[in-house]
Amino acid sequence: MSDDKKVIFSMVRVNKTTPTGKHILKDIYLSFFYGAKIGIIGNNGAGKSTVMKIIAGLDEAYQGEVVWSDGYTVGYLSQEPELDEAKTVREVVEEGTQEIVDVLKEYEEINMKFMDEEILNDPDKMQKLMDRQAAVQDKIDALDAWELDTKLSIAMDALRCPPDDQKIAELSGGERRRVALCRLLLQQPDVLLLDEPTNHL
Repeated sequence: MSDDKKVIFSMVRVNKTTPTGKHILKDIYLSFFYGAKIGIIGNNGAGKSTVMKIIAGLDEAYQGEVVWSDGYTVGYLSQEPELDEAKTVREVVEEGTQEIVDVLKEYEEINMKFMDEEILNDPDKMQKLMDRQAAVQDKIDALDAWELDTKLSIAMDALRCPPDDQKIAELSGGERRRVALCRLLLQQPDVLLLDEPTNHL
């Protein structure tokens, strides 16, 4: 069965109440196929964000059954994304490609070690370092990591992100959401959950 014909998520008779006993959700049923585009509509305070947090696995204080098929990744954009205000736009967006950032950093660190006298004078250590460099190079090639700058530039331009060296603390609400969405899309999750995606935009 192809993924677009397969139910990958089910929510069965989900209930959620506040500590005071107020029902936020009552007997919610929801299922969807891979690739489905679903909108959750309701008045303010109806529990839309709560449903999305439960789907994303961020809220486990509920009664009922929530089941994901194995092997699917989920990305969630909240109404007010939490971003590190000390970082720049580029640094936050890079978090969406953390695996690539990490492997490039390791490659740079390996190359620096080739200038270490201790390694230069020890054939065994030199061979070990060369073997590790080759393994990291293979990973870089597999991830197409050398194209990271181009990939980030295209993504930030497409979402009209602020300048990459601008601090998060200086951004408006809409700019923060664009940066957070850019980071999320670069992670390439199988399922996107967007809470009020056009808010402030």
